[in-house]
Amino acid sequence: MIYNGNNQYILVALLSKKLDNASLKKSIMYSHPTCGYCDLMREELQEQGHDFEEIDVSKFPEYWKEIENLSGGDRITPVLVRSDGTVEIGFRGIGCNYNT
Repeated sequence: MIYNGNNQYILVALLSKKLDNASLKKSIMYSHPTCGYCDLMREELQEQGHDFEEIDVSKFPEYWKEIENLSGGDRITPVLVRSDGTVEIGFRGIGCNYNT
């Protein structure tokens, strides 16, 4: 990951992995209202007709720990956990950093 200084991380390669024993009924998108990449991911998922649940970590900060576990320790959005267990960090490899 490369930090570009504008509260954004650019992933050199899209981080994608499978969760063990994934049995999600629909995808889960972790988002933050100040992240424009979350808006882009949401719009694309809706346009493609994906069934997903969105969790706004500004309203539910307890989910930051889950994001950190999925991203290797970073507080970054968006994070998408697809129903097949695939995890995508950022929208097309770019996301907003909320590390303090």
